[in-house]
Amino acid sequence: MKNVFKDIHTIAVIGCSSNSYRTSHHIAKYIQNQGFRMIPINPNETDVLGESCFDTLFDLPDDLAIDIVDIFRNKQYSEKMVKEIVEWGLETGQKPLIWTQLDVSTPEAKKSAEDNGFEYVENRCLMVEHRKFTGDL
Repeated sequence: MKNVFKDIHTIAVIGCSSNSYRTSHHIAKYIQNQGFRMIPINPNETDVLGESCFDTLFDLPDDLAIDIVDIFRNKQYSEKMVKEIVEWGLETGQKPLIWTQLDVSTPEAKKSAEDNGFEYVENRCLMVEHRKFTGDL
């Protein structure tokens, strides 16, 4: 887990919310505060924390490189989200790390990612793991 954050610059957050009471908002703000570029993905938002929100990964600019896709959706959507990430990755030539927050992963989602050669982190909080990496815990 230590090396995960070594060369990370841009993190897309699927399910990112502008509601400051939502965990996805809190983590997105942490991502920004740590100097990463945070890209919100949510068709129900226009912007989050000063960043324009995109409906899907397919709406991202072609020249935008994504290092991690962090999924903040109910686990019933995880496999669908992973399949979308894989499809987007095949289309763009990118292979970001797929990160599922606590209680978001499913065996099917993990299998879909791994079967397509994507690294997959399951059921871990990105903020907690980053704090371990930086020694802030």
